[in-house]
Amino acid sequence: MPDLHAPSLTDAAAADATWMRRALSLAERAMAEDDEIPVGALVVSPQGEVIGEGWNRNIAEHDPSAHAEVVAMRRAGRLLGNHRLVGCTLVVTLEPCAMCAMAMIHARIARVVFGAFDPKTGAAGSVFDVLGDPRHNHRAEVTGGVLAEVAGPMLTNYFRRKRGRPPR
Repeated sequence: MPDLHAPSLTDAAAADATWMRRALSLAERAMAEDDEIPVGALVVSPQGEVIGEGWNRNIAEHDPSAHAEVVAMRRAGRLLGNHRLVGCTLVVTLEPCAMCAMAMIHARIARVVFGAFDPKTGAAGSVFDVLGDPRHNHRAEVTGGVLAEVAGPMLTNYFRRKRGRPPR
C-alpha cells in the first residue's frame, strides 16, 4: 500500500527546482557582488527551512576551501550548533568537487541536489562518485541536472566573459 503522506515524485522535483532557483540567485550574487565563479548553495533542514546559504568566496577570502557548499554548511552548522547536518539537503548549482563531497559525507548530509554536471572535477558521479562510494560510513542520495539548462550556461558565460568572448 502506498504511503499517502509521502511526497510524490512531482512534488519532490518541484521542490528541488524551487530550491535550485534560490541557489541560482546566490550564484548570481557571487558574480555581481564578488566577481567569483557563479556557484551558489543552500542547506535545507528536514523541516524544509533554509538553515545555511552561500556562494563561492575563495577569491574574496583567499581561502581555497571557501566553495559555496562549504560556506553554506559552515553557516548551517553554526545555526544548529552542530557539525552534523543529519537529514539535511544541500542544493548547489554545480556538481560538487571531491573536497566538498567529502565535507558533505563528514557532515552527514542526507541528500545532494545539483544543477550543472562537472565533467572535469565532478565528484557526484561524473568523474568520481564520492557521495555514493560504499567504502564510506555514510552515503548521500544524489539528484543531478536540476535546472542544468540555466546553471551550465551561467558558468560557461562567466568564463567566456573573463576570456573576452561573447556569451552563448
